[in-house]
Amino acid sequence: MSTIDLGQLTSFTHSRYSISLSNEKKLVLFRLPKINQQGAPALRDDEAWVYYAMEAECPHAGGPMADAHIDIEDSSYVASCPWHAYDFNVETGESSYGIKACTFPVSIRDGRVSLRLSGLEGVRLSSIEPVSEKVKFKHGPRNQPAGAPRYLGEDATVCDWCVHILETSNPEHKIELTTHLFSLFATREQSPSPMRLGGGTVAAPDVPPRGDLKQVKPGAMPKAGKGGSINSRIKMLHALANIEQWAIDLAVDICVRFARFQTIAPSDELSQCLPRTFYYDWLKVANDEAKHFSLLRARLEELGSYFGALPVHHGLWESATKTAHDLRARISVIALVHEARGLDVNPMTIEKFRAADDMESVDMLTVIHNDEITHVTTGHRWLSWICEQEGTDPVQVFRSNVQRHFRGAIKGPFNTEARLQAGMDKSYYEDLHGQPWKGEVIAGG
Repeated sequence: MSTIDLGQLTSFTHSRYSISLSNEKKLVLFRLPKINQQGAPALRDDEAWVYYAMEAECPHAGGPMADAHIDIEDSSYVASCPWHAYDFNVETGESSYGIKACTFPVSIRDGRVSLRLSGLEGVRLSSIEPVSEKVKFKHGPRNQPAGAPRYLGEDATVCDWCVHILETSNPEHKIELTTHLFSLFATREQSPSPMRLGGGTVAAPDVPPRGDLKQVKPGAMPKAGKGGSINSRIKMLHALANIEQWAIDLAVDICVRFARFQTIAPSDELSQCLPRTFYYDWLKVANDEAKHFSLLRARLEELGSYFGALPVHHGLWESATKTAHDLRARISVIALVHEARGLDVNPMTIEKFRAADDMESVDMLTVIHNDEITHVTTGHRWLSWICEQEGTDPVQVFRSNVQRHFRGAIKGPFNTEARLQAGMDKSYYEDLHGQPWKGEVIAGG
């Protein structure tokens, strides 16, 4: 057996860490609040944390468990893989799907955290890194100071918050409010007073405002080039930042616009409302998109530019408008066409920055790409859930919605590996055409 010292207890402040060992094995360490007898987390003081370690890759299909969704079930913590939602007890590794993840005992002694590996001798710690959930907020003077964002009261519903975020034009305020909403919703889900959803009490705006940004049609956007110059890379990053800001609104909008959605059933008694995990998943997507926008905005500033220096387009929101009537269509076109297209083009974009030796941007874009796989997974999971309730085929539902509500052909080259990780095999997208259109498919969102 190997006992591996991970470090001083007081140095652990993040909720999860990636661990690399000398035998090339990778683990994830979770730092979670102790659960009291009622099944809710205890108060979060220095002595109220428990630590769990498990293999870093889901045993089902290799999904990143460092990005797992953590729930409490039967007074135990359960980690759900972000790719296909396979759930694992973080202490035992057992899953409701009948497979098991490897877990490893973690102990606290004399103010230090250590990990035990049975049957292995001489294994050492190579590295331990916190899993970044950091959003790069803008500090210091702004070009046009706008004060602090307006926060809603304790009685505000999820839909109240979503409309507030959609109506917020200042991108810095949008970032702060979005990350606050996800944190608030997730925290209160584990408390006796979860947030009320508020479906049907407020209406989402037709188009979220964009302040004084210069807006043009997608085809009129400045050509970015191949990334060989700083000017070219700034154009590419600016275009991506615009897409990510719209992606925040798209993930928030799906929560409020479809809050009263019900599945189709032979009778009203059999119809299903959206479960609360739907809202958790899409607010998590919005939180990720806020992180992505903040990273891109910060990188633009590091390269001597700023967001708003170039024109932007609202092509993604045009697709949102065309699918505002039906959740199935919205998920099909936004998550499984536009965002899936991002999976295809992201690796090529990353290679352009790598060729320019812009490794800071490479690292940032790699984080964004990995997150986007989980976003396509979220879309696939919820379209599949709806189809399961309604007794329909998700592939056929997807293809019919694309044919009716999307303009253009779904054409490659396809990142088949990333698409498959997200749940989309070739039956979804091969030989698929929407309405006649000569433009390019907008990637992302």
